[in-house]
Amino acid sequence: MHIEPGVVDGAKILLSIGTASVAFALTAKAAIDMLRSDGFSALVTRSFIATFLVFCSFEVLWHHPVGVSEVHLIMGSTLFLLFGAAPTALGLALGLLIQGVFFAPTDLPQLGMNLTSLLLPLFAMGAIAKRLIAPSTPYVDLTYRQTLKLSLVFQGGVVAWVVFWSVYGQGLASANWEGIASFAAAYSVILLLEPLLNLGALALAKRASVSQQTTLFSPSLSSGH
Repeated sequence: MHIEPGVVDGAKILLSIGTASVAFALTAKAAIDMLRSDGFSALVTRSFIATFLVFCSFEVLWHHPVGVSEVHLIMGSTLFLLFGAAPTALGLALGLLIQGVFFAPTDLPQLGMNLTSLLLPLFAMGAIAKRLIAPSTPYVDLTYRQTLKLSLVFQGGVVAWVVFWSVYGQGLASANWEGIASFAAAYSVILLLEPLLNLGALALAKRASVSQQTTLFSPSLSSGH
């Protein structure tokens, strides 16, 4: 979902600073809430694991430029279910930053856009999860339909933001729409894979009898939210 260099440039990049600021504010609130509920050690541990997995999804796992962006297996809803909103948001942000600084400096001007495209759908998914999943339901007991809906919110939000940045930067020219269509079609594969990854990860967590006392995973895995 990386916005390709040049899709948005010049003064138009300023908008991404504002949208990224909103994403940072939501991340800060989620982190503070988690510090109060789970403690500093849990936040740092889960954020570190999430950052490592995000970095792997960007640099190690298959990724390829398609149309106006790149297709990655980001695993946003999977990370959310395993670690919670704050560690996932911090992992996505730090993973993007590490990749940009050390491996893809050309992505740094697009950092605000890429952060927005990942973090705002993440928090939208978190809000939907509270309505979709009964508070007493452990995440390890979620159904395929529930994980699919979460993936639809997250991945659909990512695609929607990519479309927005592309149209905002390049207008409504037919060539731009062709690039958008190519990206959306390729990204549909991720939408099919992510719910299966979710169920696999949750099944492993259930088999391992993950305790709500561990600092490695979200308490919601075993006790609901």
